[in-house]
Amino acid sequence: MRCPLPLLALPLALALFTASASVSATVLSFDDLGTDGYVPLNYGGLDWSGSSWFQYAGEQAPFAAHSGDRRATLGWDGSADSSAIRFTTASSFTGAWFAGYDGVSVSIDLYSGNTRVASTATLNLSDSPVFLASNYAGLVDRIVFRSNDPANFVMDDLTFASAVPEPGKAALTLAGLGLVAFVARRRRPV
Repeated sequence: MRCPLPLLALPLALALFTASASVSATVLSFDDLGTDGYVPLNYGGLDWSGSSWFQYAGEQAPFAAHSGDRRATLGWDGSADSSAIRFTTASSFTGAWFAGYDGVSVSIDLYSGNTRVASTATLNLSDSPVFLASNYAGLVDRIVFRSNDPANFVMDDLTFASAVPEPGKAALTLAGLGLVAFVARRRRPV
């Protein structure tokens, strides 16, 4: 028995659609920022405008960077007023690396809209960077950092994945759907 061509095109279209829905991870290491100072307002496609994150380079124990030389910290300006970072598009937040003084702890609340949808575990810090995973697979639009001593820890390699498909993958999806439509139209009886 011969398999109709539209049935062969359907798996191809589904494979193309799946490829378009995949996302790639973004890791913000701060190493591409040239001079010490506040994290730029739209750094890495995120909105840092409501926060007081400061990034810097250079050796300074116990504030070790996980990779490279730069890392970010909160409140060095004397105002740990806000730690929130907003995603410009809903994203999946993976986590970040932290180091700091013994006795300092960090946790992160994840929000979608105005609703807190998850919180990380509380991480007790040391001078060796440790990864704090979100352990939440859903999409968020804001993360808020909590610490018992906000000026005495650093963050590095913040990792997230945007839910927006890349333009090339969206084109693959359209091509797959066009192929299905073309094959279905050709096979229609006249």
